Amino acid sequence: MVTYTEKELHFTFPDDLNWIELDKRGNKLPIGMMFVDLVIERDLDILMVEIKDPSHTRTPKSNRTQYLLELKSNEKISKELTPKIRDSFTFMHLMKKDIKPMKYIVLLGLDAFDIKTQKELLGNFKDRLFRNIKQEADVPWAKEYLQDCMVMNIDIWNTSFPQWQVTRISQQPQAGAN
Repeated sequence: MVTYTEKELHFTFPDDLNWIELDKRGNKLPIGMMFVDLVIERDLDILMVEIKDPSHTRTPKSNRTQYLLELKSNEKISKELTPKIRDSFTFMHLMKKDIKPMKYIVLLGLDAFDIKTQKELLGNFKDRLFRNIKQEADVPWAKEYLQDCMVMNIDIWNTSFPQWQVTRISQQPQAGAN
């Protein structure tokens, strides 16, 4: 098993999974481009994964509330999530790595919010995001570069990808703890 950690979110991947950290610190990136966190190649598609964690334990409650408002409006979608997938696709295309249909997954660490708030947020988030991805200007993009997009919390991720479990490090039992 191979592990990947994004702040407090800890992923466990099988050894044979073909994945890369696209937005890896220390790598020289094209100026002005923003990338998704992970690219996972499966047999039939490529998953472009962006991880956002407003539930990080060090995030003040006021910042969580503000982040939630930005997610409910289209601010995070238009200023961050859409440019990241567009730039990531462009990079993959220019590197001749867009060899399979691509899907965009936004994993939101929402466990600090109650279930009702999570459901309200996730309810139409995918539709708003996908609509924005398809049309950023006055007219839609002539090329549809994504097959689909998905927005999920940690529980949905773990149900959708049971072979790639994600846990919050702060919630893992400490060694020797009873």
